[in-house]
Amino acid sequence: MNNVLPEDYADRVYAGVLGKVIGVYLGRPFEGWTYERIQKQLGDIEYYVHDKLNLPLIVSDDDISGTFTFIRSLADHNSNPDITAVDIGNSWLNYIIENRSILWWGGMGNSTEHTAFLRLKNGVKPPLSGSEEMNGKVVAEQIGAQIFIDGWAMVAPGNPDQAARLAEVAARVSHDGEAVYGAVVLAVMESLAFVENDIQELINKALKYIPRDSVIRQLIDDVRTWHARESDWRATRELLAENYGYDKYGGNCHMVPNHGLIIHSLLHGEDDFSRTMKIVNTCGWDTDCNSGNVGCLMGIKNGLSGIDDGISKGFDWRSPIADRIYLPTAEGGRGISDCAHEALEIVNLGRSLAGEQALRPKKAAQFHFEFPGSVQGFTVTDGAADVTNVTGHSDSGERSLQIRTSGQTHCGTPVFAPSKEIAKYFEKRGYGLTASPRIYPGQSIESRIITDAGNTGSIEAGLYINYYGEDDEAITLYADPVLLAANQEVTLQYKVPKFAVPVFETGVFINSAEPNSVYLDYLTWAGEPDVRLGRPRHKGTMWRRAWVSAVDTFNSWQEPIRLVHNQGTGLLIQGTRQWRDYKITADVRPHLVKRAGIAARVQGLKRYYALLLAENDRLQLIRMLNQEEVLAECEFPWQFGEAYDMALIVDGHSISAEINGNPCLSITDNDSDLLDGSIALVVDEGRTATESVSVIPLSNQ
Repeated sequence: MNNVLPEDYADRVYAGVLGKVIGVYLGRPFEGWTYERIQKQLGDIEYYVHDKLNLPLIVSDDDISGTFTFIRSLADHNSNPDITAVDIGNSWLNYIIENRSILWWGGMGNSTEHTAFLRLKNGVKPPLSGSEEMNGKVVAEQIGAQIFIDGWAMVAPGNPDQAARLAEVAARVSHDGEAVYGAVVLAVMESLAFVENDIQELINKALKYIPRDSVIRQLIDDVRTWHARESDWRATRELLAENYGYDKYGGNCHMVPNHGLIIHSLLHGEDDFSRTMKIVNTCGWDTDCNSGNVGCLMGIKNGLSGIDDGISKGFDWRSPIADRIYLPTAEGGRGISDCAHEALEIVNLGRSLAGEQALRPKKAAQFHFEFPGSVQGFTVTDGAADVTNVTGHSDSGERSLQIRTSGQTHCGTPVFAPSKEIAKYFEKRGYGLTASPRIYPGQSIESRIITDAGNTGSIEAGLYINYYGEDDEAITLYADPVLLAANQEVTLQYKVPKFAVPVFETGVFINSAEPNSVYLDYLTWAGEPDVRLGRPRHKGTMWRRAWVSAVDTFNSWQEPIRLVHNQGTGLLIQGTRQWRDYKITADVRPHLVKRAGIAARVQGLKRYYALLLAENDRLQLIRMLNQEEVLAECEFPWQFGEAYDMALIVDGHSISAEINGNPCLSITDNDSDLLDGSIALVVDEGRTATESVSVIPLSNQ
C-alpha cells in the first residue's frame, strides 16, 4: 500500500489523539488495580472517576508525554521514512530530562524505560539498548513499547508496512521480544483502522507481521477463541487472567497480559467507544496504558462521531478535558498543549511522508478551532457562558468558537502552568509539570471576533492576559475594549508589556447586557520576545518554574540564578520554538566549572548553538546536533568568580557572538536545521551564576 491519505485523515487523527487522551485520563486514577479491587471500590468504570479518588482529571503522564514526544524524532530527521532506532534513541536523549520528565524513573533493571535511558546515556546504541541480550527477557518485555506507539501508526494511515517498520524501530530503543510484537500488532491495527472498519479483519491483517510461534500470536488466538464461545466479557476476562495473568509473567507491568486485555475489550466492545472503554478499564491492570491505546484505535476507526455517540448515553467524554494536555519535556514551550495542536503536528508528519504540503489552518494560528468540536483549552475562567465549536463565522477557515453569554465573561486558555497549586501537585507525584510560557513580552497577540446577526444591544469585547505578579498573585491585563453591534467583525490586537512575566493565560473578555453570541475565529501571537528574565523582588516562585531545569541544582539562595551540574552538560532553558532571530545576553560568573555560557535556538538537550567559556582560556562557539562541533573559537583569558557579559546573535544562518560588548566570533552555518528555538544558560561540570538573561529582537538593535 502507498501513502494515499484518506479524505478525512486530519479529523481521524484528531479523533485518535482525543481517544488516547480520554483513555489515559479515564484509567489513570486506578492504574495498577485488579479487577476485584475495582469492583469493590468503584464498580464498573463507565465514566471518569477521578473525583471519587480526590484526584485531578488533567494530569501529566508518561503515556501521553512519551507518545507525543518520541514521534517528534520524525520531524527532527526531516520526515525520513527510513528513520532508524538510533535516530529515535538520540531523540530520547534530546527530549528526556533525567529523573524529571516523561519516564517512570524506577531504576536500572526495574523500570524498562529507565534502564534503556541509562544504556543510551552511557553510549549503548539501539537496538542493543533495549535488547533482551543486555537487559534480560523480563525487563525487555514490559509494556512501554506498546503505550508509546500510537503516533507512529497515525503517520502511516492505511500503510501497514510502514506502520510496522516505524513501530518496530521505535520499540527497539527500549524493548525486545514479545513487547515489540505487541507494539507492531497494535500499530498495524491503528494504521489499517483508517481504511478498515472490522475489528476481526484488523486483527487478521496485523497477525501477518509477527511470528506464528510468538506468545502474542498464541494469546490473540486464545482470546478470539474464548470470545467466539462466550459473549460475557467477565467470563472471558477470567480465562485471560487464569492463562495469561500477571502471575505468569515477571516484572512490574508485562506486555502480554495487558495486550490480551486490549484485544479482549476490542472484541467484546461491540464497536462502541464507550462500552469498549468500560470493559478495558474495569478489567484492571495497566488501565491508563491499555485504555489509551484502545481509545486511540477506536477514535481512528469510528471517528469523532464514535466518541460523541456517548453523549446520548450520558457520557460526555470531551467537555471535561477541553482538549488539554501537559507534555513535560526539555522543549518547554510545548509543555502546555492541546489535542488539536498535537493532532496537527502528527497530520503534517503524515502529509510529509505522503509527499503533501503541510496544513496551516488560518495562517498557522496557534488556536484555530478547525477540528470539529475542538476548544483547544478554552473554558470560562470568570463569569458564565456556553462555549461551543460551531461551523461558520470564519474568514479563512470553516469553524469558530461560539461564546454565548450575558454579563461579564472571560473565556481563556492556559499558556503556562494554570496555578501554583497545580505545579506543586505534579512535582510531588513524579511527573512534574515542566513547561515554559508560550507568550512573552514584546509579542503581539491577535484575534478575530464576529458578532451574531441576531444580537441585541451593544457588546464590549477585547483581549486579556493573566500573568503571575508579586508573590505569584494572578494579575489580569486588558487591551482597550471595542464596542460591537450585531453582525460586526473586528480584529483585536494587544502587545504584551515588558513587565508581564510570566504570562499563564490568554483569551477574550466580553461584556454584554443581554444574552448574545460572539464568535472567536482564531487567536494567535507573533514576533520575537523582548524580555528580561531574572529574579523578581518578591517571594513568588512561578518565575523559577518558567525555567525548564536540566541541571542537578537550580537555586536562588544567594545569586538570582545559581546552577550546579555534576557530570556532563546541563541546561536551564526557557522559551519556545517560535523564536527565530534574536539576541540573547546574560552575565555569566563561572565558579569551579569546566565550561559555562549561553545557548540559542535550543530545541532540547542535544540541539542548540552555544557560546561557552571553555578550559585553557578559550571562548567557543559550538553547534550541538546530537554530537558537539566547535564552529569557531578564540583565545580569551577568564577567571573563576569574575562576571562576563556574553551575547549570542542568531539571524538566519548567521551566528555571531560578543563578550563584554566586543564582537568576537562569527560564522555562517548554511547546513544547519537549527533555525528556531529557546534560550538557555549552560553549565558543564561545575557551578555558575547569573543575575539575569535578556532576549532582544534584532529589530531593536
